[in-house]
Amino acid sequence: MHRFFEILPGSLVWLTFLLMFLFSWKFPSAVAIFFILYTFYWLFRIIYLHFHLRFSFNEARENLKVNWLEKLKQLTPSNWQEIYHLVVLPMYKEPIEVIEETFKALKATDYPKDRIIVVLATEERAGLEAKKTASKIEKKFGKDFFKFLVTNHPDNLPNEIPGKGSNETWATKQAKEKIIDVLGLNYERIIASVFDVDTQVPPGYFGRLTYVFLTCDNPQRSSYQPIPLFVNNIYQAPVFSRVMSFFPTFWQMMQQSRFEQLSTFTSQAMPFKALVEIGFWDTHLVSEDSLVFWKFYFHYDGDWRTEPLYYPISMDATSAKTLWGTAVNLYKQQRRWAWGAENIPYMLSGFVKNKKIPFRKKVFWTFVFMEGFHSWATSPFILFILGWLPLFLGSYEFSLTLLSYNFSRISGFILNFSVAGLIASAVLSIVLLPPKPKWFRKKHYIVYFLQWLLVPVLLVVFSAIPAVESQTRLMLGGRFRLGFWPTPKNR
Repeated sequence: MHRFFEILPGSLVWLTFLLMFLFSWKFPSAVAIFFILYTFYWLFRIIYLHFHLRFSFNEARENLKVNWLEKLKQLTPSNWQEIYHLVVLPMYKEPIEVIEETFKALKATDYPKDRIIVVLATEERAGLEAKKTASKIEKKFGKDFFKFLVTNHPDNLPNEIPGKGSNETWATKQAKEKIIDVLGLNYERIIASVFDVDTQVPPGYFGRLTYVFLTCDNPQRSSYQPIPLFVNNIYQAPVFSRVMSFFPTFWQMMQQSRFEQLSTFTSQAMPFKALVEIGFWDTHLVSEDSLVFWKFYFHYDGDWRTEPLYYPISMDATSAKTLWGTAVNLYKQQRRWAWGAENIPYMLSGFVKNKKIPFRKKVFWTFVFMEGFHSWATSPFILFILGWLPLFLGSYEFSLTLLSYNFSRISGFILNFSVAGLIASAVLSIVLLPPKPKWFRKKHYIVYFLQWLLVPVLLVVFSAIPAVESQTRLMLGGRFRLGFWPTPKNR
């Protein structure tokens, strides 16, 4: 059954492509009508999602202005000082400059440092250089926090794939055994945050996280999701990487205000007690950041949700020392994110096994994930390429119809009208830029605005194609399966 569910997403994608070609040849009028309706659907969807985007943006902007420690002191009872934060930072071969920036931001947070436990999780397979880097970081920042632990995840452990999930599991278990259990800390008063090692948090982040934890409906049955901004090195990234870096940010913003659909993505937080109860992350799967949501969900029979923080964290945009290297890294990063399609067989298999989860919840989540990953792989192709096939594959009789004559005019008008969504995205991307470097001039605003004209091409090359590849590899299985690929960082 699990293998069938692995085949399902990719087979639906390729069936969609096949039917678009076949029907454009045999039934061009039907495809033309479908495409016109499809463009209308995406126009209204863009408008609908834009309202969610604006709402989340405004919420995040207001939350950044709040002194969350003062808000915590106003709670009744004001027991926020009992909350410890366990921060796990898995690293591989990242340069010390990147890691230092992360720790400088962590040190600059206003939450009491005697309530922050930091774990820098290295990989044995990363070699001696990674150990030296971790040692330098510990020497420089180790005394700034309540406890500081460097772990070294052994290579070739049984039932593991090398990757972030297996490293996080090893590191968190080490922190539990060597620090938390030794000190007798209450699991229910610990929030575990797992950050990519390039993640930089604003000063008020832990105050905001603690506030949401103490005031949400069920804190021990919730994950906590910030908004990722991939802007740490945005001014050094090439144009195509800059544009693509905003799409996951915008999507996560939209999902924050649609929290009934919100799962988890990249850097996130969760209650430590629940993490121990589920046995930490799965060490044999790639998409640990999203799959851990489902591990919680099934363990607690559907009694799990993701709380939106409406609060940003910043990470690196994809880059390399050369333009071609950046393009390759960006493609591989998008392909790894698209490998999140492995959530679908994991989720559906869990639904089959768990009879306690309500049927309506199973239907809801199945639609959300199936539609999301299918659209990721197919929509750019349909909108920009396949939807126009009736004009090329349709019969001579179709070319004489009024529908054929007006097809490109109607569809083109709708797509051109959708450019308003691009304009709004371009403006918001400029607003989200970090403080400008000295060389940044007014003319650069024009460049950063016009770069969004590349979106149709970029969505096909760096979004749809890697999504198709990932779902195809999942469908084929075996040697075609993807392992974990750590995105290289540089300064």
